[in-house]
Amino acid sequence: MTSQNKSALVVRGGWDGHQPVEATEEFIPYLKEQGYEVRVEESPKIYADADYMAGVDLIMQCMTMSTIEKDEFAGLRAAVENGTGLAGWHGGIADSYRNTSDYLHLIGGQFACHPGKHPDECTGEQSDNYVPYTVNMLPAAAEHPITKGIEDFDLVTEQYWVLSDDYIDVLATTTQKVREWDPWNREVTSPAIWTRQWGKGRIFVATPGHRVEVLQDQNVRTIIERGLLWASR
Repeated sequence: MTSQNKSALVVRGGWDGHQPVEATEEFIPYLKEQGYEVRVEESPKIYADADYMAGVDLIMQCMTMSTIEKDEFAGLRAAVENGTGLAGWHGGIADSYRNTSDYLHLIGGQFACHPGKHPDECTGEQSDNYVPYTVNMLPAAAEHPITKGIEDFDLVTEQYWVLSDDYIDVLATTTQKVREWDPWNREVTSPAIWTRQWGKGRIFVATPGHRVEVLQDQNVRTIIERGLLWASR
């Protein structure tokens, strides 16, 4: 599956803990192999350039806990509504601009928490939030081009608790268990992989992907590669 003469925009930055440069570099060669001309920007300012955005077929965003100006967001939303694909993983798309409610409306799901280990086991490192969990494929995933042929799989990394609406098309979920120290008293299931149609544009989100080593998991990598192509115009 190739996409000749396509344009991909990579927008990366925000919190360094998600390795935005290293993470996106995992997929830029793949996009080039698929025939995309790739432009890289280190902030969302480019979204305000309407003339440029009109020619973008795919946005791969890896921007966590950042901010976006009104004109930048308006440009992003207009591009998607007119057919530009928007794709990403983890906080790079599901926790990009948490203070901009219109962005949350566009994406359809927002990171809320990643419950970690027992407090007595925590050392102050990122690994405090790494827990074993399963990504559960839904029936819809069996024939979807993003997830076809992929079975349930296990990870040890951050497990995202996501607040979402019912306009997303969920391909996979993950369930937060109830542990003796947790304040919730029943299991909570969140979307782990979803898509969304917005105007003429497609949106793809995968919540696994905290660091490069997670992106190198074969299942995660395959899902993201397929998701990029699926979202593209």
